[in-house]
Amino acid sequence: MTEYRKLRRQNGIVAGVCGGLGAFFGLNPAWFRLLFLILLIPGGLPGFLPYVLLWIIIPRRR
Repeated sequence: MTEYRKLRRQNGIVAGVCGGLGAFFGLNPAWFRLLFLILLIPGGLPGFLPYVLLWIIIPRRR
């Protein structure tokens, strides 16, 4: 049998984007939070824009 994973936002700190990405890829969500935090350093937009887009695109877990 093939395991089928869906990308869904999890209950998380802000919108659940990092928790959903962590569950989908099998990683700790803290790595994704760190990535978005590092992307915020050069001026905010490189980290904020992808986060907001993922927040809109990834459906909520039911």
